Amino acid sequence: MLFIPGPTGRLEALLERNSSAGAVRLGVVVAHPHPQYGGTMRNKVAHRLAQAAQRAGGAALRFNFRGVGESAGTYDQGIGEQDDFRAALTFLREQYPGLPLVAAGFSFGARVCLRASCSDPRVERVIAVGLPAGSGEWDFLGRCTRPKHFLHSTRDAYGSREQMEAVFGRAAEPKSLTWIEAQDHVFEGGMDRLEEAVLEILRSDAPRGGSPTATEKP
Repeated sequence: MLFIPGPTGRLEALLERNSSAGAVRLGVVVAHPHPQYGGTMRNKVAHRLAQAAQRAGGAALRFNFRGVGESAGTYDQGIGEQDDFRAALTFLREQYPGLPLVAAGFSFGARVCLRASCSDPRVERVIAVGLPAGSGEWDFLGRCTRPKHFLHSTRDAYGSREQMEAVFGRAAEPKSLTWIEAQDHVFEGGMDRLEEAVLEILRSDAPRGGSPTATEKP
C-alpha cells in the first residue's frame, strides 16, 4: 500500500510487479469501476488486469479515485477522476522513466482512462474493458488515434453487442474489439479468458493502423 500525489490530495494505491519476470518492460495504470456503486482498486476485474500486466513483465499501478477508500477528495462525475488518472500516469512514469505506459480500466474506469489518455502522448495504448457503451457520449473516440483495445462480455447489461459495436464503429483506428464469452458485465464465467486476452494484448506490439479487428474468445 502506498499513497501518490493527486490533484485534490493523496490517492491510495498499489504498485505491483512480478519479481521473477525479470526487468520491467512496461507500466500499466489500472482504473477501477464506478465509485458510487462500490468500485475500488480491489475490484476483481481490476485485479485481473493488474495480474495480466505483471505476467507480461509490467509494473501495475492500481489506485483509488478521489473519495474512495483513503483517497482524498469527493466524486466528480468522471471529470476530476481523469486528473486522478493522469496523476497516476505521472507517478508511474517517475518510477519507471522511459518505459512505455499502458492505460487500462474497467467499466467507469474504462471510460475515464479513454478520456484521459486519448490526448496524452505518454500513453502507448489503451485497454478498455466492459465499457458502459449503453450510455454516454462517445464522439470523442472518433478523434482518438491512440491504439485502443476494447474487451467486452457477450452478455453485458451496460452495453449490448449492438451498442458496443456502434461505439467501436465510431472510434478512430488503430483499434480492436475482443468478445469474451461470459455471463454478465463483471465477466462471471469468463474471467480467465479475459485475463488471457489482456495478456495477449500486452505481449503484442502496439498496433500502428490498418484494418480494425474483432475477435471472439469462447
